[in-house]
Amino acid sequence: MAAVATDPVRLTDLVARLGGELLGKDITVGRVASLHNAGPGDIAFLSQQRYRNLIASTSAGALILPPSLRDATALSRIICDDPYLYFAEVSRLFSPPEPVIAGIHASAVVEQGAIIAATAQIGPFVCIAQGARVGDGTAIGPGCFIGKNAVIGARGRVYANVAVYHDCIVGDNVIIHSGAVVGADGFGMAQKDGKWLKIPQTGRVIIGNDVEIGANTTIDRGALDDTVIEDGVKFDNQIQIGHNVRIGAHTALAGCVGVAGSAHIGSQCTVGGGAVILGHLEIADHVHISAATLITKTISKPGTYTGAYPFSEHRQWSRSASVLRHLDELARRIDAFEVPSSATKTTRKPRKGAPVRPAKAGPVRKKG
Repeated sequence: MAAVATDPVRLTDLVARLGGELLGKDITVGRVASLHNAGPGDIAFLSQQRYRNLIASTSAGALILPPSLRDATALSRIICDDPYLYFAEVSRLFSPPEPVIAGIHASAVVEQGAIIAATAQIGPFVCIAQGARVGDGTAIGPGCFIGKNAVIGARGRVYANVAVYHDCIVGDNVIIHSGAVVGADGFGMAQKDGKWLKIPQTGRVIIGNDVEIGANTTIDRGALDDTVIEDGVKFDNQIQIGHNVRIGAHTALAGCVGVAGSAHIGSQCTVGGGAVILGHLEIADHVHISAATLITKTISKPGTYTGAYPFSEHRQWSRSASVLRHLDELARRIDAFEVPSSATKTTRKPRKGAPVRPAKAGPVRKKG
């Protein structure tokens, strides 16, 4: 789906604001769109050489291209080092967020002692509990619950049906999408007489500035210490963060990632969709975990880590799985056949060009 600009802009205006080099005509564009769906009034981008054949078939009026593709078309084009980032900046210009309309809807419930900034927007059927605070310019969407003594910072946007439990703290410029739950109890249980005894979860969730939390994501409160999400962290949809987890600044997690309790993830990390990180592990800064990878040990060095098993036709997969199950047995059988190195004789090969000595013969008996 294309993003619609409030007002069309000239390419020279984009370059003046965002940088880059303009080649071709200075046309006006009103939308950002994909190469497949762009029309004459749209601007599209391409960053990878393997898709350059799409340039010939696009109907876009202008393109954002890397230096390696500057001569790939006669269309109007902006040349920059990072077309994807440039596209993101153009999209932000064309699609500004909805304005915040200050005020509290008549159906909202604001309990005594709650503090709502005069410039905040509180939507229909919102419940804000005693002692909670909502900062300047923040919009709280319909049906949200902000618990007792919880804090929502300035210039945030909390979409419909979000729950932020008691005592949790959310920083400035935070986006929380619909259905997210911040501060539910962590999964803490002890057994007594064959039954589960719930352990009270008395920590909080602390979320820094410039964080985005995807739809239906859940972040559990700490058992004793706090669960901490540092500045600039980005969560996709349907992510589970266990109690006492700490996630470093500007780390990004894709959809359906699960992080078990007390795991610590460093800064500037990425975690691919469906990956799982077990509890009480430490992940260093600048670690990149591939999709569907199961992390069972601490990672102390930066780098990319992959543990996803590649799919194949079912019968082939079953045969491969059978081999994997018997690897330990095969290794023991191989070890049983190995001869200790001390019991083997080594034969030296002659140097290159050296004469070959004949093998020694036994005693020769003379005739007669």
